[in-house]
Amino acid sequence: MTNSKSSQTWAITLFAIGVFMAALDNGIISAALTTINQSFNVEANWGAWGITLYTLGLAISVPIVGKLSDRYGRKKLFIVEIALFGLGSLLVALSPNFTFYLIARFIQAMGGGGIFIIGTSYVVSTLPAEKQGKALGMLGGMNGIAAVLGPNIGSVILDLTGSWHWLFLINVPIAVFLVIMGITKLEEIKDPTPGKLDMTGTVLLSIAILGIMYGLTNITGLNFFKSLLATDVYPFLLAGIIILIILYFYETRLERKGGDPILPVSLMRQPTYLLTLLLGLLSGAMLAAMIFIPAFSEQVMGIKSEHAGYWMTPLAIAAGIGAAVGGILVDKRGPILAVLFSGIVAAIGFFLFPAWIDAKWQFVIASIIGGVGMGVLLGAPLNILATEKLQTNKGTALASLSLIRTIGMTIAPTIYAGFIARGFSEIPTIFKTDFQSILQNNVQQANLTEEATAELAQIGSQFAGSAEFSEQQMMGIVQNIQDPALKNAVLNSVNEVTTMAAQSGYSGLFYSAVVIAICIFVTGLILKPIRNKSLQH
Repeated sequence: MTNSKSSQTWAITLFAIGVFMAALDNGIISAALTTINQSFNVEANWGAWGITLYTLGLAISVPIVGKLSDRYGRKKLFIVEIALFGLGSLLVALSPNFTFYLIARFIQAMGGGGIFIIGTSYVVSTLPAEKQGKALGMLGGMNGIAAVLGPNIGSVILDLTGSWHWLFLINVPIAVFLVIMGITKLEEIKDPTPGKLDMTGTVLLSIAILGIMYGLTNITGLNFFKSLLATDVYPFLLAGIIILIILYFYETRLERKGGDPILPVSLMRQPTYLLTLLLGLLSGAMLAAMIFIPAFSEQVMGIKSEHAGYWMTPLAIAAGIGAAVGGILVDKRGPILAVLFSGIVAAIGFFLFPAWIDAKWQFVIASIIGGVGMGVLLGAPLNILATEKLQTNKGTALASLSLIRTIGMTIAPTIYAGFIARGFSEIPTIFKTDFQSILQNNVQQANLTEEATAELAQIGSQFAGSAEFSEQQMMGIVQNIQDPALKNAVLNSVNEVTTMAAQSGYSGLFYSAVVIAICIFVTGLILKPIRNKSLQH
């Protein structure tokens, strides 16, 4: 912990910019996905591989970069990662065809994946314990804010330039700046290396992660557990798990021989670290709920689709504030209190979405509370818990935590989407049970003419002849209505039914997020005495 104050300030600043740039990229592309697909003339399911490959690259690079940064130095690996990310960004922007574009995205991910890990391991290796929380909170805040704001920033750049290439070209000068400043301003920090690099473990781990992440990204459909049995899911998950088991025994044997395993097997025998990994998985699942906020604002709150992304701003700012609060809490009162605080506040925030929100101001308040709760967990608490009492392998410990969080963020959206799909599948039932009373209420407010009342009677006879009505059938009837006031009343009634279905689906999503937040709180309570006992030894 020998760095000068100036060097520490420079290090945290450079890492914060790097983390923001890398985290921004996966969100920023979503705004231009349709445009990119059209430019390469590919269908949407193929175009999604631009995001899938980036996610796979991140997952593979994180544990490898964590180990390499421990071994060869955080400064060297930061410069390599930034350079690789900048090169990948340039290649993506210059892609002459879709295959080249996918390869370039993978290169970009291999560079972006380790930046946050290197930054956090640098902080816990160089700063005194009482200052680590604030620094980690800042890095976590940048990570969270960038991920949330990515789609909005992507839309702004696309509107200003008219070209998706600029989404990636802007990374190049930032990367060049970070490489130059990294060379001149960062001090080298690394752990002692007990033996040669574990290449066999690296290859096995990469293949296992690739199989598991590929299988997870293919999970779709209303029934999460049923989709696990799909032929493009379970074989890859099974193969990945089997390879991980083989890897664990191989790494244990290598560690006994005095080698330097890529997997932190000794840490995985410690209850404190295992519970920290569980918290990482739960935090990833909780963070994934935020992906659905723009859709909620559009489908439930009635906000226009082009403005829905902007309503993420309160949550993004709150997450940044929460990350700072989490860092201060860790420095003043320790990581467990921050975990408990996060679980309670996030549970309240998520609970308010289905149970309280009727107006936009309520939506903003719920977003702020949920954002603060999530933000507290983003940077400091889990990173401190993962590296406590470690003299070496801090990057490896943090990388495993980051990987397990990524897995949580990959699994949870499929489960959440299932709730939303089930909600919308209730539309025919809602039409059958509630539509007539909703329509009657809207008609009474419309003050219809006699002609419109007669036309309404004709529509009523169409209802009488059908046991069930879908939204599509109802919209077909709406198109044929002649009277504008009646048409508006029926259309409002159809929209109310759709909103009720959406509300049902999102209620399931947010109540699930509440359960996850409570699980974080309970895990923190379980961890507290175990950690205290560990610190006494």
